[in-house]
Amino acid sequence: MNASTLADGARSVLRDIAADPVTARRIDVVGPGGYGKTTLLAALAAAWADAGVPVRRDAPAPGETLAPDVALVVDDAHLLPDDRLRHLTALAAGDAGRIVVAHRPYPESRAMAALGAELAHRGRPVVLGVLDRPGVAARAELLLGGRPDPDVVDSVLRRTAGIPALVDTLLGAHSAAEASVLAQLGYALEELPPGVRDLLLARAVGAPVDAELLVPLLGLPGADAVDGLVVAAWAEGRLLAGGGAVPLVSSAVLARTPPAAAVEMRRALAEIELDRGGDVLGAARGLLRAGATGKRVAAVFAAAGDQAVRTAAAEADEFYEAAIRAGAAPLLLAPRRAEAAVIAGDLDVALDHADLVLDNVDGVEDSGARRAGAVAAAVLARRGNLARSADLYRWMSSLGGSAALAVPALVGTGALDEARAALTGPAPTDRRPPTLRSGAEELTAQGVLESVVGAPTGAMSKLVRAAGLLEPPNRAALLTDTPAALAALVAVQCGELAVAQSVLERAERAGLGGCGAAVRHRLLLGWIAMYRGAHATARAALDVGRPLEPRDELLAAALEVALARRASDPAALMVGWARAREAIVQHPVDLFVLQPLSELRVAAARLREQSWVAPHLDEAAALLARLGNPLLWAAPLHWAGVHAAMFAQNPDAAAPDVAALEAGSSTSRYAAAMAVGARQWLLVLRGEVDPAAVEAAARGLHAVGLTWDGGRLAGQAAIRTRDKKGMASLLGTARALHVVEQVTAVELTPTAPAPAPGSTPEDVLSDREREVAALVLEGLTYKQIGEQLFISAKTVEHHVARMRQRLGSGSRGELFAHLRSIVRT
Repeated sequence: MNASTLADGARSVLRDIAADPVTARRIDVVGPGGYGKTTLLAALAAAWADAGVPVRRDAPAPGETLAPDVALVVDDAHLLPDDRLRHLTALAAGDAGRIVVAHRPYPESRAMAALGAELAHRGRPVVLGVLDRPGVAARAELLLGGRPDPDVVDSVLRRTAGIPALVDTLLGAHSAAEASVLAQLGYALEELPPGVRDLLLARAVGAPVDAELLVPLLGLPGADAVDGLVVAAWAEGRLLAGGGAVPLVSSAVLARTPPAAAVEMRRALAEIELDRGGDVLGAARGLLRAGATGKRVAAVFAAAGDQAVRTAAAEADEFYEAAIRAGAAPLLLAPRRAEAAVIAGDLDVALDHADLVLDNVDGVEDSGARRAGAVAAAVLARRGNLARSADLYRWMSSLGGSAALAVPALVGTGALDEARAALTGPAPTDRRPPTLRSGAEELTAQGVLESVVGAPTGAMSKLVRAAGLLEPPNRAALLTDTPAALAALVAVQCGELAVAQSVLERAERAGLGGCGAAVRHRLLLGWIAMYRGAHATARAALDVGRPLEPRDELLAAALEVALARRASDPAALMVGWARAREAIVQHPVDLFVLQPLSELRVAAARLREQSWVAPHLDEAAALLARLGNPLLWAAPLHWAGVHAAMFAQNPDAAAPDVAALEAGSSTSRYAAAMAVGARQWLLVLRGEVDPAAVEAAARGLHAVGLTWDGGRLAGQAAIRTRDKKGMASLLGTARALHVVEQVTAVELTPTAPAPAPGSTPEDVLSDREREVAALVLEGLTYKQIGEQLFISAKTVEHHVARMRQRLGSGSRGELFAHLRSIVRT
């Protein structure tokens, strides 16, 4: 016998006997049926026989002596009568012979316990367990006659749980039909006590090892009876220790059980779980496969759907459909089906179910109507209709809904007084106990309101805490936006990109808000990456692999435009702008889209397409005015206004935006950095470059998350300055901020000061020539430079020729050396 095919304890004993077969021993072998006791005893007997030791296999009768040189090997000692067990105990207490006794752990009589204690006194018992993967692989190699396929080993281990007899059965029938294997095991099950067979059927249909459930399910007198059956089934080798089901045994039990009996067991299990509020999914799946119907079965399916919604299982609506087929009323299940559809990201289906309820509110309870209203409000918010969401929340409040739930929609549409009243008004008379969800709703409402009327950092803190309360999946599915997304928006506008990224990544890991929210979180992470200058990461976030709802589409379009602008890629910018124009007409302005609107304002100014965003900017201004012009939300628009004025070559038009940023500098470091940066931009465009001031402004922008903006300011100032030392310093700052400056014609005004008399050769280049020089040194072709600067390749060639003539460059290499000394040093 190959020792590697036995369990660990058996291998050790066999090695010891093989090493020293003469020394007298007492060995107690304990293991359930099928765990290899007989195999081990056969191996031990063979080892002694090979060593010339006589082996006896039957238990001596009372009074019979044991010869000193004999090895007594007794299997299934638990089946011996008590008088023989007592005689074995007496023999074990003596010094004669070698005694090995194997028995099951249950049933255990007093005589068997005494024998086990005496043997254990003489040596440590050998307790047999299941085979591990190497053990199964070794057994497979032995029985199959060659090295087994790893997949076969894994399958056998999974189905048998490593029980040696079952491993041998499955391997021995490797090429046989599945039905024959199950039939073979099924015949053996008939020999089990009826109570054990019932327990195995209960485990096969998914019943847990829980006395509270198994006592009524199996009709047992109490918990002790459950324990007895579990131990008996384990001793028979049909369950694992502790009651764990063995897949192959469960399959054999179900194959042997008449279908009607199996369905009845599933039905009873499901109804008990339903009554005690337990786990009904497993039993419901079995009933679904069996096509069961009836009022109680319908209630089970509905409860299974609810459980699937809570646990993010994919089959929620399948259970609701089954409940309707089994007799449940479609209208009563519609609110729950609507919520399941939102979590799954199927907003059309969600709205269909919600509308069914809202069109028939008299036919459902208020709780169902509120749930349908919350679904519709959440879907409409994702589709860009936050005002309609607010209307629904107002209606839900009249049915006793949470007033706090309405606050984000009210604030987002400018209904500030209503939002305040919702948080400060009297509590509902039927107030429910506080839950994690209600706590998160309160914190979200407070955070959104505080972002408008209070301290930005306080608002950010409340929203981050709200996101933490809702981290288990799906709790945020019925909100207009997840608190994680709202916290990220506020954190970005506080200049806290690390906080924004952290809260979104946690929300992604937790699956907060279901499938639809996952897309929003991904896009917002891309938005943050774009601010940080991680453009490859930001582009990857655009690949969501599914059609986007209007709110997400607007954010994605703005991100695409932002990346194209930062890459100085006119072709990509035009493609992105076409997408943005379509997105912007589908989404009215609300507070939570002002960041993407700000980016589109800049792009529109660059492309001379201001008419596309002008109405939305007017709406945004009116919205902010209704909210008291909160700087936290207005700052991105003011920053965009500065850049729009620069693109329009009308710096004076930026004065109101700069003034607004400066007015909030004392309370917002984000606005303060923007204000300083805006002032320096305007000076740079006039040719007034103070390298130290520009560097400070650029690093200030970087500190609040505007990394690319800071690097671009430093790079533009470097190209504009006549101070070679300042130019080098500014270029170093730009590089430190991970920005490669690529200047486009529309990003610079052509009004640089003329060279002064007596200037050096480096001073004789115009601003346009410096632009061309910077791009030549980047390795761009004349055609690429022309596309960047909106001029022809011939014009670029003309500029290069003039620079070569002015600098006295005798060759292309000399020209590059001269240009590097001007632009790069």
